[in-house]
Amino acid sequence: MNVQKHMEAIFITTLAIVGAGSIVIDRLPDAHARPAVPVANNVGTPDHMAVVIVRGKRDANRA
Repeated sequence: MNVQKHMEAIFITTLAIVGAGSIVIDRLPDAHARPAVPVANNVGTPDHMAVVIVRGKRDANRA
């Protein structure tokens, strides 16, 4: 198949597929994320400082 000869048809087909996909995605309901486990609300107050704990994997190349 000569791709350059059919480039316009390929472009129009791709445009139609993307347009139809966009319409389908727009009709999907919005997602509402909820935590699986209740999370404590650790907000800092004037009497108590908020504590943030960050855990992550350390890169083996960096020491």
